[in-house]
Amino acid sequence: MATDKELSDFLENVERRAFKQAVYAVRKDESALDIVQDAMIKLAEKYGDKPAAELPMLFQRILQTTILDYFRREKVRNTWVSLFSGMAPSGEGGDDFDILESYAAEEGTEASESSADKVERQQMLALIDAEVQKLPARQREAFLMRYWQDMDVAETAEAMGCSEGSVKTHCSRATHTLAESLKAKGIKL
Repeated sequence: MATDKELSDFLENVERRAFKQAVYAVRKDESALDIVQDAMIKLAEKYGDKPAAELPMLFQRILQTTILDYFRREKVRNTWVSLFSGMAPSGEGGDDFDILESYAAEEGTEASESSADKVERQQMLALIDAEVQKLPARQREAFLMRYWQDMDVAETAEAMGCSEGSVKTHCSRATHTLAESLKAKGIKL
């Protein structure tokens, strides 16, 4: 069972990586901070009595679930805002009020993207994901830990149960394979 010190040290060590991961997912610093805080609280409350070795995987699962919950809440919130925003105040032109004319999406959000940009981004992500899935298991594991979860070489080596040199080799091979695969499909990196 993890001691309070082990749990505290784990949360301190994972905080920055979790924040980067959440910011990458939601694109808002404030929301990302809330997500990480919620995930840490859930880990401490519900799984603080688990062995220290299980904490990294439990935390990743909780973080991913918390990010998904954020998107679900945003979808519901945006649906209600859209429904009620159609009820224009009588002082704003009454029947001539058009929500599309008054709505300005925040720059850099999905709402500000054109449909073509969204489709292109989704296709690109699907293509990259498909190429990552084609990598050999150890290369994929090392690549995701290093570049997605932002773990350093030593942490990745410990998690994979191999040497740091092996992690570097797996990552190098994975990035070269991905670059060649994507280049062959016409994607320039």
